[in-house]
Amino acid sequence: MAKKARSAARRRTILVSVAVGLAAIAWVVKIAVEAALSDGGTVDLGLLQLRLFYNTGVSFSFGSNLPLWVVVTVTGAITLAIAVYAWIAAADVTMLGLIGLAAVVAGAATNLVNRTVDGAVADYFHTGWFATFNLPDTYITLGVVCIGLSVLFPGRSNAPAADASAEPGVVEPKER
Repeated sequence: MAKKARSAARRRTILVSVAVGLAAIAWVVKIAVEAALSDGGTVDLGLLQLRLFYNTGVSFSFGSNLPLWVVVTVTGAITLAIAVYAWIAAADVTMLGLIGLAAVVAGAATNLVNRTVDGAVADYFHTGWFATFNLPDTYITLGVVCIGLSVLFPGRSNAPAADASAEPGVVEPKER
């Protein structure tokens, strides 16, 4: 039991470390993009352009007419729920699922902080054929893809499957 608790603690440390690292990267990118594009300029990257927009709502500007406190409260509650779920699930998901959870938490938390501090989320990846988005949005999307793949192709999770037929305390040899 102590080994399982240590493993869960280690995996939660990975969850938090990856989420904080991704959030820090997103924050630095946001600051750099704002500094470079605050004059209204753009940078052509081929399929994408860097073009600065501020979104006072949530995805696709939904809720942009709502008071800021409503948007922050709702997105804060959702972010908290996601973070709590990730903390609980971290002990038992695959490593791909764990990385996906960390990416979703990082993206949601970064957008929440951005919205709370600035009153809007800075979006800067512009395609011309899709909504303008930011790095935290990309984290959320790729995180959901990782979680989905980890569910579809579970592979080996952290915890070994319990064998209901085995007697407590008896360990069956592994097949080769």
